[in-house]
Amino acid sequence: MQTVADIMTKEVVSVKGSTTVREMAEIFDKMRFGSLPVLDDQGNLAGIVTASDLIEQGRPLHIPTVISIFDWVIPLESEQSFEREVKKITAQTAAELASKDVVTIGVGESVSRAAEIMSSHKLHAIPVVDGKKVIGMVSRIDIIRAMNR
Repeated sequence: MQTVADIMTKEVVSVKGSTTVREMAEIFDKMRFGSLPVLDDQGNLAGIVTASDLIEQGRPLHIPTVISIFDWVIPLESEQSFEREVKKITAQTAAELASKDVVTIGVGESVSRAAEIMSSHKLHAIPVVDGKKVIGMVSRIDIIRAMNR
């Protein structure tokens, strides 16, 4: 049985929370991959930024639909989702843009478990962790390559 350790990329490119959006765009362009783990000052996983997160910054802001009844304004959508959208669009650093609820996998897990997690969460890559430390990344192409071995 192949494990995540057998297929993961061990030389992980990561960013700090203070890394700017422009710097991340340069990394995505140069390195040609779609996910960057964000590390805190102790080197622990604090979040993840995807190329899709950067692309979302360029889209127009959707103003929530409201109904006005007798001088009351009733939003038809969640104020929290609007607030999250505003924060994403206006983010300037990795810490501001990163998703904090990161799905991870342990180094000893099977490749099939990694595929299951990535499929169920619709992820293109997943950090491999030992505790809070990122020790690798597994992408969809890594899993496809493992299928061909």
